[in-house]
This record gives sequence, C-alpha cells and structure tokens, in this order.
Amino acid sequence: MGLLSGKTALIFGVANDHSIAWGIAQAFAREGAKLGFSYAGPVLEKRVRPLAESLRSRFVEPCDVGDDAQISAVMKKAGEYFGGVDILIHSIGYARKEELAGPYYNTTREGFHLAMDISVYSFTALARAALPVLNPGGALLTLTYYGAEKVTANYNVMGVAKAALESSVRYLANDLGPRRIRVNAISAGPIRTLAAAGVSGFKLMRSRFRDAAPLRRHVTIEDVGNAAVFLCSDLSAAVTGEVMYVDSGFNILGVPSPEDAEGG
Repeated sequence: MGLLSGKTALIFGVANDHSIAWGIAQAFAREGAKLGFSYAGPVLEKRVRPLAESLRSRFVEPCDVGDDAQISAVMKKAGEYFGGVDILIHSIGYARKEELAGPYYNTTREGFHLAMDISVYSFTALARAALPVLNPGGALLTLTYYGAEKVTANYNVMGVAKAALESSVRYLANDLGPRRIRVNAISAGPIRTLAAAGVSGFKLMRSRFRDAAPLRRHVTIEDVGNAAVFLCSDLSAAVTGEVMYVDSGFNILGVPSPEDAEGG
C-alpha cells in the first residue's frame, strides 16, 4: 500500500519529462495514486499524452487555464470519469520572455495582467471549479519560488506573481479548511524546466546556487515529487496554508559564506 493508494490526483502543468509536475506525477504513481492530466494546446498534447500513458493514465484533457469555460469543462469530465478528486496540482506559470530580462519597471501593463492571470488567478479558478468534485480530506498544491520573497535578477513580474500566488494559498486555505480541504505550496530551488529557460541569466544563477546552498546540491524534480507526496497524503493532515521550501536550504541564508564569495 502506497501513501496515496485510493486517491485520485488531477495534474495541471506537465510540459515534458523535465517538468516539476512530471516529477510529482511519477512520485504519485509510485505511491499508488490514480492520475489525470491536463495540457494546454495541441503542441503539448504530443508530449503529455505519451507520458500519461506511461503511468497508465487515460484521462488526458485539454484546458486553457485562461478560459473559465474550459476549466469548468475539464473538472466536470474529471468528476464523471473518476467519481471524485482528492488532489489538485497546479504547476503553472507564464510571463512573456521580454518581461523576464532587464529592470522590473519595464514590465508592460499587458504583460503584468497576463502573468497574474495565468500564474496566479488560474489557481483560484481551478480551486473554485474543482469544489463540486473534491473529496473531503483533499489537498490542493501549487508551485512557487523564492523570488516571491527576495529580489531575483530578471525574475521580475514572475516574482510579483509568485508573491500573489503565495498569498492566494493562505486565503484559499482559510476558505476551504471547513471543508477539510488543505492548500499548500512548494517553493523549489532552481530546476532546468521549460519555464525556467525563459528567465534571462538562469543558467548562471543555477550554477552558483549549488555552491551557496547549505546542502551543496541542486534540487531535482524527484525531490519536489517526494515533498508533494507528503503534502498531499494523510501524513500532513494538519498542514495547510504553508509554503514548504525544497531548495537545499538556500532560503535560510543571509549572505554567502566567505569561501562562496571568493568562488572557493
């Protein structure tokens, strides 16, 4: 018996086999969960469907999270297919590439609205639409990043969006607590994903991360998947409204140690 045996998880945000959402999906499958997937657009379908099938999942549905009608449709299908959903994973974030370079003040109004809609509001929209099919004792989980709290070069509008997302986690946790539904977030260290590739200077930042983090190691999608199992299983039955750091301890640092500053 796995930690998630008897539970059904609906996962939004798999783009390829390097996605954090894919690491979560693999960990969930290992622990016995039934899985459903949603993708955005036909290009991603070609990548997501084979991955879903490799985990014996046949529920693979399109959904543009910027469209409330599509969100409602996929939740209705999930309810009919599974009978109910225990876990909802939101691993979605988007900002235009030109907004992720240079000074934050160059963020356009349109770019700001787009980043907030897709990266933040979509979690609230998914939560609301999922309520009719979410089972008591269920769990909602989203992905954030340390750039929500501290300035990270070129993260810009995504940092502002992640801050709003973390606040949304707390408000949703309060709203859904009486229904015995928990809401949490994982703040992962830098991982080479399709989304991260759009942040200017990401490769250099990630290369320095390992030398500065207390554990002196990078973070993997498997690390995040294992943490997600805890947050979505009965082991964390009394945990809600929290942001769990899976970042090799990087978030505890104030300034680099002298040897790190010297490149030692």
